Amino acid sequence: MIVRCKRYIKLKEEMKKPDKKPNYITVSAAIKELEKIEMVRQLDNIYCLDHAVTANQKVILKAFGLNANSIKYFASELSKELKKAEADVIAAKKKYDQATAQI
Repeated sequence: MIVRCKRYIKLKEEMKKPDKKPNYITVSAAIKELEKIEMVRQLDNIYCLDHAVTANQKVILKAFGLNANSIKYFASELSKELKKAEADVIAAKKKYDQATAQI
């Protein structure tokens, strides 16, 4: 409840600006809008954003002190982490296979 209230206050402050439309001022609408930011895995096993960040998403992100570049950066870092985790799983599987082959 406290987190929801804090998010609402930040969104409300952003919507007070005269050039903003209030159709996504509610916390649930903002969350639904931000859920549309997705990552997909490309053929080269690198993850990237599926679509560009929309204007509505940029306004919502701005209310929380973020921007489209920060989302791209987070996506890039997450892609690196996923690639590293995948390599760790492959190495662990290889080690397991070698250990079971010796038995």
